[in-house]
Amino acid sequence: MTIQLDCFYSLSSPWAYFAGPRLQDIVRRHHAKLVLKPYDFQAVVVQTGGVPIRTRPEPRRTYHDEELARFSEYLGMPIVLQPKHYPRYTVSDPNWNKYAGWMVIAAQAQGLDALPLSHALLRALWAEERDTSQAEVRIAIANENGYDGKALHALEQAPQTLAQYQAFSEEAVKKGVFGAPTFVLEGVRYWGQDRLEFVDRALDKLRARG
Repeated sequence: MTIQLDCFYSLSSPWAYFAGPRLQDIVRRHHAKLVLKPYDFQAVVVQTGGVPIRTRPEPRRTYHDEELARFSEYLGMPIVLQPKHYPRYTVSDPNWNKYAGWMVIAAQAQGLDALPLSHALLRALWAEERDTSQAEVRIAIANENGYDGKALHALEQAPQTLAQYQAFSEEAVKKGVFGAPTFVLEGVRYWGQDRLEFVDRALDKLRARG
């Protein structure tokens, strides 16, 4: 029995960055089918109750940074708390964090394991001070990780890629996704990288039942 685990997230989420290595370990140990589902965070969360970081009051924004620092130390994963290519207050390009998501969708549609690419793009933004909104940066990151960057970039805004992105966004609304990352297993939601332990346990139970 192949168990499917869905991951709804944005390619600008530091929490999705923190989730990467443990998510990969869990999927491999349980032989689960991971489906990455980048979605339009800004459009979805206003419908499902989430609050984007840039619209939160200052105490919540500063606490967000404190939590990132705590988890960075706990997980042993470097992070820049205020990366220069993450627009915290104003956004000049509304698609700035969608391009990377479209590249991940394109890779997955080609039958590739897109999780290493996804993690590399998130790491580039949150730990390496690279601007993943720029095509040449995404292409380079893809190439560095064994993908054909130019080929994937060419598919980023293909009709089938954009249609899949829209479908993931609509599915996120229907399933009540209000944050990133949100894992959905057998219809049950697990919000946040700090809920991966529960995902692991749930997969254990499903395997035992199967």
